[in-house]
Amino acid sequence: MTAAANQNGRRPTTSRRLERAGIRDVAAAAGVSITTVSDALNGKGRLPDETRSRVREVAERLGYRPSAAARTLRTGRSGLIGLTVTTYGEEPFTFTEFAYFAEMARAATSAALSRGYALVVLPASSRHDVWSNIALDGTVVIDPPDQDPLVSELYRSGVPVVSDGKPGNCPVTAWVDNDHEAAVLGILDHLSEAGARRIGLLTGTSTDTYTRLSTDAYLGWCGRVGQEPVYETYPAHDPAAGAVAADRLLARPDRPDAVYGLFDPNGTDLLAAARRYGLRVPDDLLLVCCSESDVYAGTEPPITTLSLKPRRIGTTVVNLLIDAIEGIDSGTGGATADPGTGGRLFPPRYRTAGTGPPPGTLMPTELIVRASSQRRSPRTTVSPPRTPGEL
Repeated sequence: MTAAANQNGRRPTTSRRLERAGIRDVAAAAGVSITTVSDALNGKGRLPDETRSRVREVAERLGYRPSAAARTLRTGRSGLIGLTVTTYGEEPFTFTEFAYFAEMARAATSAALSRGYALVVLPASSRHDVWSNIALDGTVVIDPPDQDPLVSELYRSGVPVVSDGKPGNCPVTAWVDNDHEAAVLGILDHLSEAGARRIGLLTGTSTDTYTRLSTDAYLGWCGRVGQEPVYETYPAHDPAAGAVAADRLLARPDRPDAVYGLFDPNGTDLLAAARRYGLRVPDDLLLVCCSESDVYAGTEPPITTLSLKPRRIGTTVVNLLIDAIEGIDSGTGGATADPGTGGRLFPPRYRTAGTGPPPGTLMPTELIVRASSQRRSPRTTVSPPRTPGEL
């Protein structure tokens, strides 16, 4: 406090605090109407590109940010979208421990923010009361099981729902998924070409489409090639159960010489089990697992992984959901845009026939081949040249 303030008994006079620029300030600086500013910033109306760009540049220079409260009053939307995994309902946030969900949620959050929405990660179980206490404009549900009661309730209440995973009997607005059958068949062919003759599977007990379609693809392949199925199941949300299942699989009398594990910890679980049984990877046992974790590049040996491309899926599900919220037709063409350039990513749509699930979007997978699924070439010993007369 200054001496003058002490003498007068009051605080010194300071300059008036700068106020945040409002929409009227942007309109005045850009020389346009308030309606034009609103249309330019929200991507609406039929404005010349030059006008739209000028308004956005002025808004950026002035530091204008739309008021969330004003938007709610104007549009009736809260600007909040939910994300949850309902398959593992007994443990509300177990899914956050897996690399796939972490990568997917990060991409979804970025995509939501780029379109003026905030992503709220919600607990899996419908017994939690937060669903009725948060005004959500829409929800992304990851891997919903068949006849998911939460998805049905949200859909009945008029909340748009987009699923990461092709829905079974769940009513959703749209869905995004990988071609799990093609991915599994590609892995089985890869292992067969590497010399595997009896391929096993570690799979889950849940009814989500990822688990079901992947397991069905394996069983169908076994039927076609004449191999007896060799697989073990366990609750995928329980890491300890995965280690036990890996041990059971390698302890069987018909032990496989190659294994594909559907879930993130399966690679390290199988590697540890192989060591307990004295099996060398890849000489005695070939391994592949589905994971987004970088840890498998540093194991000994490095483990081949299937990537489901969660970042692309996270971007796509959020854009489909916001389009549904805002009444925008996502289209059915095959054009795509690079997320790095600010464009939205819409892969070719997959249209189902009849009364099945709504139109969905299929995303590519990638098999990252490492040493665990490639047989080593036989080692050849080359003797040094001998001198004449040497024994």
